[in-house]
Amino acid sequence: MARKSKLNLVELYSEENKDQIYENVFAEIESFELPLGTSLRSVYDDQPNAHQRFMEKLDACIRNHDREIEKMCNFHHQGFVDAITELLKVRADAGKLKVQVTDTNRRLQDAGKEVIAQTEEIIRCRIQQRNITTVVEKLQLCLPVLEMYSKLKEQMNVKRYYSALKTMEQLENMYLPRVSQYRFCQIMIENLPKLREEIKEISMSDLKDFLESIRKHSDKIGETAMKQAQQQKTFNTALQKQNNVNYGRNMHVINGRVPEPKYEITSKRTLEEEDEHEEEVLTAHDLVDFSPVYRCLHIYSVLGDGETFENYYRKQRRKQARLVLQPQSSMHETVEGYRRYFSQIVGFFVVEDHILHVTQGLVTRAYTDELWNMALSKIIAVLRTHSSYCTDPDLVLELKNLIVVFADTLQGYGFPVNRLFDLLFEIRDQYNETLLKKWAGLFRDIFEADNYSPIPVANEEEYKIVISKFPFQDPELDKQSFPKKLPMSQSVPQIYIQVKEFIYASLKFSESLHRSSTEIDDMLRKSTNLLLTRTLSSCLQNLIKKPHIGLTELVQIIINTTHLEQACKYLEDFITNITNISQETVHTARLYGLSTFKDARHAAEGEIYTKLNQKIDEFIQLADYDWTMSEPAGRASGYLMDLINFLRSTFQVFTHLPNNNNDHAAMSGKVAQTACMSACQHLSTSLMQMLLDSELKQISMGAVQQFNLDVIQCELFASSEPVPGFHGDTLQLAFIDLRQLLDLFMVWDWSTYLADYGQPTSKYLRVNPSTALTLLEK
Repeated sequence: MARKSKLNLVELYSEENKDQIYENVFAEIESFELPLGTSLRSVYDDQPNAHQRFMEKLDACIRNHDREIEKMCNFHHQGFVDAITELLKVRADAGKLKVQVTDTNRRLQDAGKEVIAQTEEIIRCRIQQRNITTVVEKLQLCLPVLEMYSKLKEQMNVKRYYSALKTMEQLENMYLPRVSQYRFCQIMIENLPKLREEIKEISMSDLKDFLESIRKHSDKIGETAMKQAQQQKTFNTALQKQNNVNYGRNMHVINGRVPEPKYEITSKRTLEEEDEHEEEVLTAHDLVDFSPVYRCLHIYSVLGDGETFENYYRKQRRKQARLVLQPQSSMHETVEGYRRYFSQIVGFFVVEDHILHVTQGLVTRAYTDELWNMALSKIIAVLRTHSSYCTDPDLVLELKNLIVVFADTLQGYGFPVNRLFDLLFEIRDQYNETLLKKWAGLFRDIFEADNYSPIPVANEEEYKIVISKFPFQDPELDKQSFPKKLPMSQSVPQIYIQVKEFIYASLKFSESLHRSSTEIDDMLRKSTNLLLTRTLSSCLQNLIKKPHIGLTELVQIIINTTHLEQACKYLEDFITNITNISQETVHTARLYGLSTFKDARHAAEGEIYTKLNQKIDEFIQLADYDWTMSEPAGRASGYLMDLINFLRSTFQVFTHLPNNNNDHAAMSGKVAQTACMSACQHLSTSLMQMLLDSELKQISMGAVQQFNLDVIQCELFASSEPVPGFHGDTLQLAFIDLRQLLDLFMVWDWSTYLADYGQPTSKYLRVNPSTALTLLEK
């Protein structure tokens, strides 16, 4: 239809057909058929004023439609208003009806609740009545069976096993067949054969209670046994001192009982008085009732099944042994953790030793030995692991004491403990390591707190206090009047005291290890050597390398190490007095403090040279030469004068080195001379590098003359003997290369240089041709 309309518009485009064309376009627009572009374009093609005519026709069409819409609205408006009015009237009635319906429903529901409740109650009562009747009938039939079964349980609970078997026979033959149709009777019938077997197992209930009891009380048993062993050891030691008799074994087992402990005594009379008033100490037999073991063993033996009982007992005890040997994860954190662990193990084996002696065949010596070897391997592994976590030497020492008491206790019951004492030697190494770490911290604190100044003493009393702590002897200083200063600083006597404290701490571990004095002496000397050569040496090396340690502190450190080195012989005497082992013994170790302190001194001396050179470099960096100046300033550069003044004041510090005996004076001169020579050589090298710097492209003669003035000041400094002890012009030789090079350029004596080059008597023997050429090019 749309395409046909478009063709007609093109063909019939005449004046008389315009109205018809517009009407067709309006009809097409109102029909919403798209696209409209072709139809609208045809209205304007080759027609003047076509747009205006089309718009007039369009406005007329719109007005016609508006009139039609208005007529239709007027026609239907009154009916719409009437409908709304009717709805408003009905709304009030609808609300009232809704309220009435809701109220009626509520009253109906309330009225029906009571009827429903009563109906449900009647139904429930009738069901209960019927169930009660049924239950009464069935119970009358089942009650004898239940009574007999209850009687069976009661007999088993009171361990009347023969009567229980008779009751089971009556149940099977008389009562259960009457009610066999019920499921609980079938369960009883199935359980009776099992109950017969369980009667034999129930007889072990007492044994299980016994095992549970000793598991709970094993720590108490072990604690008591260890206390008795320790007291017995003290008792034996006291008697040995009085009678000079070796009693051998620390503890003996007599008929499975631990002897009553005796406390430390000072005389036989005191021992007898204490023995009269001493209360009886509980033993393993007093803490645990062993009767269940005897009873169960007898029952199984009578039944001919003693082997089953023995196997069960040993199996359960092995399980308990594994539990006892399992340590707590945090056991290594406290002494109580180790004490409880040892107490449980001792309690376990005290019980086994008692069972071994009071029963016949329940456990054997081979069984206890096997169990102990297994336990000993586990104990050693646990102690080796957990002791490695201990970082506190006091805790390690207490652990050692516990192990000694533990070993002595079990040795008293006949168990071999040599492997435990071998383990103590491993723990001793761990103890020494913890001591070394602790003392490393102490040494660091001492070095940090030191002021690195000689110790001032105002009077005789203060002087005695110092020498009471440190073995210092100096006849020349003794002649001086008070106040005076000791050459070492405060850290020296403190370090000496701490080394002695370390020896005491190391000695504590060697006690009670059943070792000879020679072995103890060897242990102390080896541990002290480790302290000196590793811990103290490391602390000294770290101290020397710290940035805040200056030249004055380094000089004082050299003095301190000298006095500490001299004190090593007193430390050897100290160890000798403790162990009573002469230093002349062939196998006696020596202290290695000499090498330790020598290394520290060499490191301090090297650090002195390094810091001096670094300070020289800092001054050199301040140099600001005008390499193109025409005339010199007439005086040396300011930076160089400051550097020379610094060197003079620095070398005066070396006068504080100990010089009141020949050894100290020699050391003082050597360090000061080496430092001075090193500083001059480094200064000469730095000045030469400044001239030959590749970034310096041109040098005027005025700059060379100014540089020469600076070198002259360096030579004057060298010739002024800033440090005594140099022979002739030894120190000035540090600047000889620089001097000959500058002389060559100052006098421009190239003919002499070229003529004498390579000759031993050459005036410019130290001038390298490449160096001279480089400077000449500049």
